[in-house]
Amino acid sequence: MPKYLVKAKYTPDGLRGVREKGAKSRADAVGDMIKGVGGTMDGFFFAFGDTDVFVLVDLPDDESAAAVAIAVGAAGGASTNIVKLLTPEQTDAALALSVGYTPPGG
Repeated sequence: MPKYLVKAKYTPDGLRGVREKGAKSRADAVGDMIKGVGGTMDGFFFAFGDTDVFVLVDLPDDESAAAVAIAVGAAGGASTNIVKLLTPEQTDAALALSVGYTPPGG
């Protein structure tokens, strides 16, 4: 199953919800959402800086990842940036491909 890194930034309303219901409630809600689309959550981490939450998940496909991003964004409590992760083996397979490319001005 493909692995994704979900980066989330809470809105002020989203942060108020975390304060009222607790951090574990958000991790549980995200875990339930991921299970609902056929995935598993490997880790949920709060952070400080430009990103409030990092979530490592396995999802069935890119469409499931897009559905998660759309659902979270539509709810209005957070925005997401989802990064598809590659294994070393997948990266080696990509490196083995011959790609014809001419850079601009080349």
